[in-house]
Amino acid sequence: MRKYFGTDGIRGEANRELSASLAMKLGYALGYYLKKNNPEKKKIKVVMGSDTRISGYMLRSALTAGLNSMGINIDFVGVIPTPGVAYITQAKEAEAGIMISASHNPAKDNGIKIFGKDGCKLPDDVEEELEGYMDSVEEILKDPIAGDQLGKFKYAQDDYFLYRDHLKSIVKGDFAGMKIILDAANGSAYRAAKDVFLSLGAEIVVINDAPNGKNINVKCGSTHPEILSKVVVGYEADLGLAYDGDADRLIAVDKNGNIVDGDKIIATLAVEMKNKNLLNGNRVVTTVMSNMGLESYLNENGIILVRANVGDRYVLEKMKLQGLNLGGEQSGHIIMLDYGTTGDGIQTSLKLVETLRDSGKSLNEIVEKIKDWPQVLINVRAKDNSAKNSWSTNKKIENVILEKEKEMASQGRVLVRTSGTEPIVRVMVEGRDEEMVKRIANEIADVVKEELA
Repeated sequence: MRKYFGTDGIRGEANRELSASLAMKLGYALGYYLKKNNPEKKKIKVVMGSDTRISGYMLRSALTAGLNSMGINIDFVGVIPTPGVAYITQAKEAEAGIMISASHNPAKDNGIKIFGKDGCKLPDDVEEELEGYMDSVEEILKDPIAGDQLGKFKYAQDDYFLYRDHLKSIVKGDFAGMKIILDAANGSAYRAAKDVFLSLGAEIVVINDAPNGKNINVKCGSTHPEILSKVVVGYEADLGLAYDGDADRLIAVDKNGNIVDGDKIIATLAVEMKNKNLLNGNRVVTTVMSNMGLESYLNENGIILVRANVGDRYVLEKMKLQGLNLGGEQSGHIIMLDYGTTGDGIQTSLKLVETLRDSGKSLNEIVEKIKDWPQVLINVRAKDNSAKNSWSTNKKIENVILEKEKEMASQGRVLVRTSGTEPIVRVMVEGRDEEMVKRIANEIADVVKEELA
């Protein structure tokens, strides 16, 4: 287990788990790592951006102090979506990119994501190396550089236009005649989404685009699209698009106010890409949590579903391994490798609207054909984390899972997995027959509870 980094950078409540001192240590560690891997001894530049959280100022200052003290220059590109930092890092040939954001989390939280020069998130082994340096700061600072060799901090907010123009460039034609509601979640999308859709000729209404440092993700955005649903219906719009705090996710709303999750957005994009011969291998990557109804729909359209573990980094790994160009999660974190290196909510929304325009169909007409199979999820609380982690070696649990998988055969599936943060074992069963799904889920959950509670 890593000490500081999770599945998506370092994250925690700002000023508590994610303190200024921890951020400064990360600045020292990253600076040391970049210098160590700089045999040409050239001046090193890092791109840095943030979302709209009030704690971003504190963390930016702390990271800057650590990096500048190691001789690293920083181009601060301001409030921008996370994929914007990834794109600008590549475009400006910087050695790394840093995004200060806790994505869809509450305003009191914050996080730090780091990208390599290729615009991709750092691999696990590099994050582990950084953790080692963070825990030995005194050692890496024992020979400080001279005062006239320190790094500089520069405001480079005009670099935002590099990202904006990139987004505009991925759309062929325009969106004239389309009425769209945008929910910016009072976060990073508040400027970029509006700018791009307006420039493409769409008629738009933007909601939750007045960030004040504390209202990011508060009853809005991709985690709370309920208000967006009402606005779409009230304005008789073609669809609504909801982003999260750092705009790397997208959840859509059809014209009837129905919420459309990431899996259904992926399916919509996949079928259109296949029809245009743009879908590599006629395969897409989603996670083990994706409904079998999605898999059935894709199969009917000649597309194979490849499943990865939960987490966008695992989706990306599988995509790269198989040379695929579309993948993502139910949460709306969707990766389109033809246009970027990481999930990008605005990019995804542009390609979704382009798909609807080119297909001549409304979103509800497309997604109504994707029929979710009945699914039951039961969370069983184990007595502690040790008990939770023993489920996979428990013979009684193993036997009941094997027995129920045989019973379901091709009519469904069983998925048992653990929570990454709590002593909980999650039992998920889905299939064509709802009563059968409920019965089997409860039978497995009863054995898990009996053995681990």
